[in-house]
Amino acid sequence: MILNLEPLRWIRENRQQVDVSVQQHLIDKMRWTQYVPCFLHRVIAKLLYYVMRMPVIVEFESTFSAQSEAIVSRWRSHNIKVKRQFSHYPGCATRLTLRKMNHLLRQDGVRKVYLDRKVTALLDKATPSVNSHRLWNASITGQGVGIAVIDTGVAPHPDLTEPRNRIVAFKDFIGHETEPYDDNGHGTHCAGDAAGNGTASDGKYRGPAYEADIIGVKVLDKQGSGQLSDLIAGVDWCIENRDTYNIRILSLSVGSPASGRVKDDPLARAVRQAWTSGLVVVAAAGNSGPNGGTITSPGVVPEIITVGASDDHDTIRSDDDEVASFSSRGPTPEGVPKPDVVAPGTHVVSLRANGSYLDKTNIESVVNDDYVSLSGTSMATPIVAGIAAQLIQKDADLTPDDVKTALTETATSLGDEPNAEGHGLVNATAALDALANR
Repeated sequence: MILNLEPLRWIRENRQQVDVSVQQHLIDKMRWTQYVPCFLHRVIAKLLYYVMRMPVIVEFESTFSAQSEAIVSRWRSHNIKVKRQFSHYPGCATRLTLRKMNHLLRQDGVRKVYLDRKVTALLDKATPSVNSHRLWNASITGQGVGIAVIDTGVAPHPDLTEPRNRIVAFKDFIGHETEPYDDNGHGTHCAGDAAGNGTASDGKYRGPAYEADIIGVKVLDKQGSGQLSDLIAGVDWCIENRDTYNIRILSLSVGSPASGRVKDDPLARAVRQAWTSGLVVVAAAGNSGPNGGTITSPGVVPEIITVGASDDHDTIRSDDDEVASFSSRGPTPEGVPKPDVVAPGTHVVSLRANGSYLDKTNIESVVNDDYVSLSGTSMATPIVAGIAAQLIQKDADLTPDDVKTALTETATSLGDEPNAEGHGLVNATAALDALANR
């Protein structure tokens, strides 16, 4: 019965400009109307049309991208509040009633409207395994290379601040604080996976790039969730500030269910823009395995490095490694094999953000005052980001494609199918040798 209400008819009539995510969101919000007497449907439809607000991302036509400032100014003059405007993605985030959405779609310059959907940290409830420690003997530690951890924030843990504070920048799109913090704990763990130096453990728990710089970009809240627009803004900010902080790598242990084609996914397109601008983008595959077709966005973007999780069974040798059961499998909705590689993602010990949400809700995972053990493709992803920083330290002229080729062509197969393991387990030493022998 809800399918006959006016708002849904209007959405269907504009389906070329209104993404399916908006349609589904509206259907979900209106399911309760099936229990309402039919004679009230017209009144309800009118009320919803004028009152119900929806978080959306409005994309501009490419020919109007340069005029986005003028378009947004015109909207504001009509009392449309713009939450966020992007520099490298042709659009903005706002909240609209269906009435205002209908009005905007009739204006020149608007290409499509997407739901500003939820994104979450990809946490499921090891450095020697990937040979990155062997590069340390040659002083290849990621020194001077910036890794942007786009996540729940980064707490000033001793492994990141001593003997030198390597949190060189912090941008907060949630609480708008200026000093580094992490009220969830996920981002801090990820930062340590990539670049913790083991200060609090006498060097026992180190990330591959333990002398790299960390740029903390907080786009998720205390519970580890956020809006698509905040994540896009974080990627946008990194592109804008890449030269200021020598950002070379984006580590994204966050995601949301893939919405279809990359060209119809604002987050995927923002990440693709980062890659083409010269940033190595490393994204988590997701934790919805072992079913196929479960790669999350932005891991569905063909160009970037999508990372699945391996289970190393708590040993350094790799002959007993296998793809973790929770690690998402490909292909993507467009049929692209993913992930590209796997890295250790089970029971990974890294930095603890004391007093954070995860710290309070995962007491059984606490190792000691400074460290906690977590599992997920979230943990595997920054390990690969750290290895990428090692490679870039050795050769600053490497392009994102160079880094991806080196990592994928030298990975060690675990004997699983490509849509489970990609090219296999990353091997830092072999990747460095391959680049040296080009």
